[in-house]
Amino acid sequence: MDYVSALVPPVVMAVFFIGLIVTIVKSQGGDKKAKEDAAVDAAIARAEVARQAGPQPSDI
Repeated sequence: MDYVSALVPPVVMAVFFIGLIVTIVKSQGGDKKAKEDAAVDAAIARAEVARQAGPQPSDI
């Protein structure tokens, strides 16, 4: 019975890990993809504008 108690934690962790991977793969793309892409594009645009503006007088 020691082998059962030794195998249970890795098996449980493997099941949860597989569930996590399946959830991540299923959440990619679909109807949410355009919204996620738009959010990333907006964040990149804000970062680019801030980088081009340079340091502001209040930052110095």
